[in-house]
Amino acid sequence: MKLPNEVHALLRRRFDNRHREWFNAPDTGEDWPLTIPLGVPTEQAAKTRLDAALAWVRAWQTWRGAGMLQWTERQWRTLGTQRVPESLRLGGVRDVAAWLDEVERWDRARGRQAGMVRRWPVLTGRLGRFFDVLADYDDPDFERLIATLDWLERHPDSGLYLRQLPIAGLDTKWIEARKGVLADMLCHITNRADIPGDFHALCGLRRPPVRLRMRVLDPALRARVGGLGDLTVPVNELDQLDLAPRHVVIVENLQTGLAFGDLPGTVLFMALGYGVDLLARVSWVRGAHSFYWGDIDTHGFAILSLLRAQLPAVRSLFMNESTLLAHRALWASEPTQHAAHELPHLDPVEQALYHILKQHVLGSAVRLEQERISWDIAWPALNDALAQVD
Repeated sequence: MKLPNEVHALLRRRFDNRHREWFNAPDTGEDWPLTIPLGVPTEQAAKTRLDAALAWVRAWQTWRGAGMLQWTERQWRTLGTQRVPESLRLGGVRDVAAWLDEVERWDRARGRQAGMVRRWPVLTGRLGRFFDVLADYDDPDFERLIATLDWLERHPDSGLYLRQLPIAGLDTKWIEARKGVLADMLCHITNRADIPGDFHALCGLRRPPVRLRMRVLDPALRARVGGLGDLTVPVNELDQLDLAPRHVVIVENLQTGLAFGDLPGTVLFMALGYGVDLLARVSWVRGAHSFYWGDIDTHGFAILSLLRAQLPAVRSLFMNESTLLAHRALWASEPTQHAAHELPHLDPVEQALYHILKQHVLGSAVRLEQERISWDIAWPALNDALAQVD
């Protein structure tokens, strides 16, 4: 015996799971009309739970809502003739939306869908995945979305930066937050599915130069760059610097990089994340002894593996089990671990520790952030490591 609230819960699950598919082809296919049996009990079941059966009938007698309620009569030997609710018939998605107080969202999305399909017929049957966008964007945001798509379609190779787009009400923050939606829709509109992951190439926009932050730790090397010690430089201009360091140190954390004092013949890069492989473009980096010091967690090792794919001789610093165990009191938990089971460019010792972390041998998603290592320990050890390769 399904009560109205139970039907509501069933429809909520079905709408959440199927509404994008329904949006592409509303009210067609095998789902419609949607008939929900209400669970007419047997006479014995009704007698056993008479109060529940009467409450069930009363609930449907007073129910008012979308859809057609089908009643039936049962000729029962002891309970006599009883009129009971048999099923609920819903003619289309809008009936389901009415049950869930989703009619306003559904109608708004359908209206916007119709307008987009008139403008771009190629989007027919393809907008289901964007239901939330069409249902929930306020009018100014939706108008910006359409204006941006329209402009990008008409100017496929503008070569402009994002901030230069001549679209009313558009700003960089708005477009940055909606890159995924714009790219996916534009792929369908322009039939350029070959480059969906490259937003700038897809939109014909100029990509801002990638800038790397570095510190020149040797006074003699600083003299070659006007005495500057902390620089942020486009990666394609790094080769132009008159530097030939013996050592290049790469650290993940900005604060750790700022804590470094002077080191002979050394240049430091910091806070590159997964952009570390860009360093291989720089000739004087390739000619130096390179060291990487990252967090002891799965992403730290993934970054090391990525870097070593481009700079095979790079050495890791402090990314070992003894350092991890010595700082147990300072462990944290890695929010999301790297997906790979193996990383191709780790040495056997690093790979073994990566497996320990992935398999939660020491605890759930253990991590030691690099800045947790005492500077009194790290700084002398780092100096020793650099001295050993001179």
